[in-house]
Amino acid sequence: MYNTYAMTMDFSDTIRQLIVSAVPILIAITFHEVAHGLVANRLGDPTARQMGRLTLNPLAHIDLVGTIILPAILIITGAPVFGWAKPVPINPHNFRDPRRDMAISAAAGPVTNLLLAILSLLILKFLIIPTAGFLPDSLTIPLTMMFRQSILINIILAAFNLLPIPPLDGGRVLTGFLPHQQAVAFSKIEPYGFFIVIILLMTGIAGVFINPIIRLMLALLSLF
Repeated sequence: MYNTYAMTMDFSDTIRQLIVSAVPILIAITFHEVAHGLVANRLGDPTARQMGRLTLNPLAHIDLVGTIILPAILIITGAPVFGWAKPVPINPHNFRDPRRDMAISAAAGPVTNLLLAILSLLILKFLIIPTAGFLPDSLTIPLTMMFRQSILINIILAAFNLLPIPPLDGGRVLTGFLPHQQAVAFSKIEPYGFFIVIILLMTGIAGVFINPIIRLMLALLSLF
């Protein structure tokens, strides 16, 4: 009887965690990708706009594995949650300065996630927590959980994307700062970048880079 009850509670907790995490994940990846496209459009590349990707409709950005399956598995296993969406198409040949503008467009995604984390913290601190005594727990508890998840998800997504490996945003930013010859050589690893990232995650090496960034971002958020 006790074991059955415990299993039921664990299952209920998992479902609740999936529900309160779903909205922050969709918002985080949608704004991340739209930010890439908006900045690219502003810098002269209309590709994302022409392909209908400058929309806040998450259906336009969902990747089955990166947006749904992987985050769900990570939530169920209690691991840090991260994922990805369908990349917004960008044609660097439309930029006036392809390397510089590509780096700026890439940086827009993690910056947007950091801003979303700050906004989530401000809403939690100044709107939800102060009204907790006036609203039913059935509303304040899920909202508190959701915005806490939003802070964490956006920070992890920003830190993950700052890994200096193309095609992640950090790799594109680094390419923009390298001398031309080194940038060309470095960009050649992009077709293998996904596999490199998976290996780094599986071996824990990625955490050596990601964890200090997460701690730094959390320290910055503590200022608000």
